[in-house]
Amino acid sequence: MGLQIRDDRQMKALTGLSQAQFDHLLSVFSDIYRATQQQTYEEGVEAGTRRRHPGGGSKGKLPTMAEKLQFVLYYYKTYPTFDVLGTQFAMARSKAHENLHKLSPILYDTLVSLDLMPYRELTTPEELKAALQGGDRLLIDATERAYHRLQDDAKQREHYSGKKTAYVEEHGHGAA
Repeated sequence: MGLQIRDDRQMKALTGLSQAQFDHLLSVFSDIYRATQQQTYEEGVEAGTRRRHPGGGSKGKLPTMAEKLQFVLYYYKTYPTFDVLGTQFAMARSKAHENLHKLSPILYDTLVSLDLMPYRELTTPEELKAALQGGDRLLIDATERAYHRLQDDAKQREHYSGKKTAYVEEHGHGAA
């Protein structure tokens, strides 16, 4: 079934990409997908666990490369539950989960190979400067999250690092 995409506006709304961007991504995604399948096949042959030839078995609900790419892009654009994702692509919730975890690394490798992944770790000031590409302002967006402290004292002690916080040191309320 897949997504019924009628025009470029709908393509952008459902995948985050224009048709031209999607097509550009699709060729690299297809190559990486096939290479991954070939590697999995060869590993199965070596291990003696392979039962079918490449391409054998049922075709699944995402028979084309375009549908596979639409599936994974749709997930990351809209973040639906697996029930919703499965319904949208006419598959069981568990199959939606399985397909996402199979296709996500392929999308990641595709974006890396096209140099489209953002920097995740910068270890030196020079790397940060290069990543900013001459920009003179850096904004850091962070969300503070409440930390759930275990109520059972014995279990809480297992997770306690032993580090004193600034609050404890300033006010002397820490355990001796």
